[in-house]
Amino acid sequence: MQRIRGRAADALRPLKMMRGFQKGPAGSVLIEMGRTRVICAASVEDRVPYFLRGTGTGWIKAEYALLPSATSTRTPREACQGRQSGRTQEIQRLIGRSLRSVVDLAALGERTIALDCDVIEADGGTRTAAITGAFVALVEACASFYEKGKTFPVKDFLAAVSVGLAQDGEPILDLCYEEDSTALVDMNVVMTGAYDFVEVQGTGEGRPFSRREMADLLALAEKGVDELIARQKDALGGELVWKVGRIG
Repeated sequence: MQRIRGRAADALRPLKMMRGFQKGPAGSVLIEMGRTRVICAASVEDRVPYFLRGTGTGWIKAEYALLPSATSTRTPREACQGRQSGRTQEIQRLIGRSLRSVVDLAALGERTIALDCDVIEADGGTRTAAITGAFVALVEACASFYEKGKTFPVKDFLAAVSVGLAQDGEPILDLCYEEDSTALVDMNVVMTGAYDFVEVQGTGEGRPFSRREMADLLALAEKGVDELIARQKDALGGELVWKVGRIG
């Protein structure tokens, strides 16, 4: 099939990650996947939710927002409406539990790392871009308080990508909005560096899909995540990559 801008079926969109995009947070990155752009920031708080007080265990939480001008049709600010949409709550819970899956919460100590993911331009795959970018910001934030000889809180790498079946049934990687809106099957996959699944969200939008098609999509997602993790390592640099998974 002929994809938008001539991209191969198994190719990611052009990807950029700019670390240190904001001065204030302990970790921050601007991630661009094609025309989707998300600012991911990680702030360290020396406190934990009430249910963790006195346990010596930390916490990871996430907030997600779509700026009004991020899409071609303006989206009103949720703060002005007095409540978050179900979609926003779903996505920020996904980001939080995805990042917690690769964090040793005991190694955090009684700290909370708040991950803020703000979409400044949306062209499909905002939740997967947010997870991939937030991981980089998280590692950077953990490095700000890490003491040599102790366990680094981040145990493994983590990234997320979308896959789907195009109108002709061909599996495609990293869907933009136009592809996502017409796909027969749409799936978001979150995986660790050890190729373990954290989350698989798949829907037959145009028709049901077979076990074989699902296997093909998961294999394509694994390829995409592998490439994304390689790019995360490039963005972090050798010293921070070395810290991930360190025990003592």
